Amino acid sequence: MHIRKDDVVVVITGDDKGPEPRKVLRVLPEKGKIVVEGVNRVYKHLKPSAKNQQGGRLSKEMPIDASNVLLYNPSIRRGVRFGYRFTEAGQKERYCKVTNESLGVLGPVKPTRVKPTA
Repeated sequence: MHIRKDDVVVVITGDDKGPEPRKVLRVLPEKGKIVVEGVNRVYKHLKPSAKNQQGGRLSKEMPIDASNVLLYNPSIRRGVRFGYRFTEAGQKERYCKVTNESLGVLGPVKPTRVKPTA
């Protein structure tokens, strides 16, 4: 999946779309969905019980499709498309397709991807 937990994203479609960046709380790769902070909130009605004597409504975030968000680029302050490439050191990184700058490295160094020095 192209979005990871703790990424900052911009919602581009749906009731909660807007330019403000939001944090990814959970990723559900088997369903292709993510849970984003403050997006797609629903009320779960709780019946009074021995544990919860008051009952009431609990507000919680529900998953949205991962295709409904863009990764946020702080340097240009908007959501952007991104790609993957390998650095000279052999680490995989995400890069912004607009500014061509790095959006962070992913994982350890891969020895097969280290570029030889000439």
